[in-house]
Amino acid sequence: MPLERDEDIYALLAETRNIAMIGASDRPDRPSYGVMAYLQSRGYRVLPVNPQITGEHVHGEYVWRELAQIGEPIDMVDIFRRPLAAGEAVDEAIAAGAKSVWLQIGVINEEAAARAEAAGLKVVMNRCPKIEIPRLGVPKVGQ
Repeated sequence: MPLERDEDIYALLAETRNIAMIGASDRPDRPSYGVMAYLQSRGYRVLPVNPQITGEHVHGEYVWRELAQIGEPIDMVDIFRRPLAAGEAVDEAIAAGAKSVWLQIGVINEEAAARAEAAGLKVVMNRCPKIEIPRLGVPKVGQ
């Protein structure tokens, strides 16, 4: 069951430091571009993942082809993919040892969420951290 209670989502956001963003974009008109900038402004380290722009930089961070390449602990995987493609992203998150997966607004994949939970990951689905952080009053990282 994905996290629904405000207290649980708050706790997840408060304990998260490193976020890998699957589907990060270098295009300012894309939602992931603005969400990444917002998360960075809140003190999170955001590692963009997008095979189409691998090797480029978005908001100062190197863009990775896949999660497995990152090679450092990942607290959360923020997924900006179509619902059907989200399953593959969740499987990558499980394999990479992430602590949680966050499926963005409109990204609903119950089977993938169930796999993540069965593997011990916390799951948030059909929400956006850029909306939830100010709504819940989550402090900046390190404060």
